[in-house]
Amino acid sequence: MSFDILDLTVTKKQAEFLATTATEVLFGGAAGGGKSYGQVIDALKYALEYAGSKQIIFRKTYPELERSILRTMLAVYPRGRYSYNQQAHTFTFFNGSIIDCGYLQSEKDVYRYQSAEYDVIRFDELTHFTDFTYTYMLSRLRGANDFPKYMKSSTNPTGAGRVWVKERFIDIGEWGKEHEIVVGRNQDGTPIVSSRIFIPSKVFDNIFLMEKDPDYLTRLENLPESEKKGLRDGDWDCFDGQYFSEFSREKHVIEPFEIPKEWRRYRAFDYGLDMLACYWIAVDSLRNCYVYRELCESDLPISSAAQKILRFTEMGEEIYLTLAPPDMWNRSQETGKSKAILFGEAGLNITQSNNDREAGWLAVKELMKEDANGAPRLHIFSTCKRLIKDLPELQRDEKKPTDCSREPHEITHSPDALRYFAIYWTRPAPVTHDRRVRYRPDELEDYMNARSSEERNAIIKRKGGLPLL
Repeated sequence: MSFDILDLTVTKKQAEFLATTATEVLFGGAAGGGKSYGQVIDALKYALEYAGSKQIIFRKTYPELERSILRTMLAVYPRGRYSYNQQAHTFTFFNGSIIDCGYLQSEKDVYRYQSAEYDVIRFDELTHFTDFTYTYMLSRLRGANDFPKYMKSSTNPTGAGRVWVKERFIDIGEWGKEHEIVVGRNQDGTPIVSSRIFIPSKVFDNIFLMEKDPDYLTRLENLPESEKKGLRDGDWDCFDGQYFSEFSREKHVIEPFEIPKEWRRYRAFDYGLDMLACYWIAVDSLRNCYVYRELCESDLPISSAAQKILRFTEMGEEIYLTLAPPDMWNRSQETGKSKAILFGEAGLNITQSNNDREAGWLAVKELMKEDANGAPRLHIFSTCKRLIKDLPELQRDEKKPTDCSREPHEITHSPDALRYFAIYWTRPAPVTHDRRVRYRPDELEDYMNARSSEERNAIIKRKGGLPLL
């Protein structure tokens, strides 16, 4: 695409970066995607369009600033339209616009800009900075003029700040689309909204690099696996120590569609006051599994959790089984009742899954594994944002590499719920209808009071046989 006024050419992805009107923008992904060049051209376009505007571009250190941003600006900016102050690293244009270039090596460096005002603030390689650095500089985005105000950043998916950048831009929803995010409240209670967008760019999108340096991809192939996935593929879900390294948004995440009525449907959940994580999963005739609905909410007592799950289930939707971990059947010393009974009293009957962690995680891996055609059996609707965020963030347990780490705890609930389904689905408990087993009094009560044959069969399956009367 040609940038006609200055006789400059940009890629399609760079053009998207130039055209977006979101307040906060993240551009990039793979190395070689043309991120820094896009920043430089976008800054020039803004400076010429808004006379008297003020912008600043940051890198982590001055050597990085000099080797990338400054060299590119001096090489492509049209002579005669600006003057450059080498000591201040400032470009001043003929129309009064300025572009400062700075570096923020530590968080305390932000206080050098305590009284500054900018119309556009740019971070090149955002993952090299901290969340505090970014949000502090966001407060410097101001000015007594009508110019549009932007935070425009570019980066690869590697670096110390990968997690917070991923949470702020990658996990909020569909890529390439603006998302309205409530970031606070005004004094009158009305929401303060910021629009954010992530514009992915891979090395293949940079047609100029591919034409001039086709061996660049070969050099990226020599990197360690996690670095290669980040820099070559722009993969935000890969890091050292990752448990589910096979997770791929491109292969495991799909757009929602209407689930056929003949597919068998399950629910699986992990429960605690800190988080209820419940998922609805459908299975087709080829044994492909589709996670199609998500409910994640904190501070729900059992009765409220049960009613919430039932409300999230559509009218007339037939759920074959609702799976939960075995500890739900432990009796409380205070009430003498288990959580399973309390859920049942609230209208939600549940079936016991297996809590073998290693076998459960292996079952999830089996579902994620690709077949000979490169297709996995596990598919997750893009609306299940919490699971898509948490599943690839699980780390290997340092003392037991076959298991996932239980920390940070807040990201374990949704994968645990999926695990309860996966182990049941791949290793279902045998059902023996002619076998008699001993039931606890509460279990026998549940069996006798079952409201349907399906409910009673679920109890028989859970116990492995009929009650010994």
